[in-house]
Amino acid sequence: MSDSRGRRSLWSGLRVAVLALLWGSTFLWTELALRGLSPLQVTFARCVLGALVLVVACYATGHRIPRGVALWRHIVVAALFCNALPFALFSLGQQSVDSGLAGVLNATTPLWSITLGLALGSERGLRPVRLAGLLLGFTGTIVIFAPWQATGAGGWGALAILGAAASYAVAFTYMGRTLVRRGTATISLSAAQLVAASGLTALAVPIGGLETIDPGPTVLVAAVVLSVLCTAVTFHLTYRIINDEGATNAAVVGYLLPVVSVLLGAVVLGEDLSVRVVLGMAVVLAGVGMTRRQGAATTATVKDATAPEPAAEAGPADAPRPLLENTR
Repeated sequence: MSDSRGRRSLWSGLRVAVLALLWGSTFLWTELALRGLSPLQVTFARCVLGALVLVVACYATGHRIPRGVALWRHIVVAALFCNALPFALFSLGQQSVDSGLAGVLNATTPLWSITLGLALGSERGLRPVRLAGLLLGFTGTIVIFAPWQATGAGGWGALAILGAAASYAVAFTYMGRTLVRRGTATISLSAAQLVAASGLTALAVPIGGLETIDPGPTVLVAAVVLSVLCTAVTFHLTYRIINDEGATNAAVVGYLLPVVSVLLGAVVLGEDLSVRVVLGMAVVLAGVGMTRRQGAATTATVKDATAPEPAAEAGPADAPRPLLENTR
């Protein structure tokens, strides 16, 4: 039993590491894609190509796109807050914010998630250590944001990315309450949600996405990697973690994003790695670490309370789950 638990723990850690690496590199590929595409064009490409990949994977694994008006209402709401809105906000924000800083700001997602849980009553037993961590995390965000220095588009860009991080927190909570663990395969849900996000984004393209594009090799490669790896694969892995471990644990991956995004931005794009950003990142990570110090039991309780796990979704307790599982 201990060996099987060890394997499950190792596999879970590997899944989180892969998700953090891919999700953290999103900001680098977005930065490169924006060199030839507008923010809405980048968003539309991510949704459409990502949806195509997941729809093919869905049918290839013997599943189908879910049906039912009630279910699709939830899918459309989730697509708005988890895909269309944050993708657009990230693309808009990164016109004036470096990829590394974008990743650091996105690390506030767990903090927004806890705040939302408190507001909804699903986050119970807030102890002084966790409250201090919450406040410390927001203090680190202020240090990174440096509102006393930000002016014009840079300041608005940072606010847009913070809005995207908050949108993710809303989406993860909503998905955990209304979509996962309801008997529908996660590959079907993730494919359907990106299809819905493609439709939502298409409605906005005529407003600001008809600019002339410059499809150079770098832009095309960045758009494809961003769509396939950083959207389709990452989104499905996120759905899996929400299903298996709960919405809060899915947001926890955000703790690792600053390290990935800042390092990639500095190494690949030559972005400035200032002492202030590093200090702010350390404060944010210390804060979110404190919020998790006594939060494991609460997370498990919340996960169990959100929805009963149907028999159709149950599997062998000790069986490791592959990154792109064929049975869900």
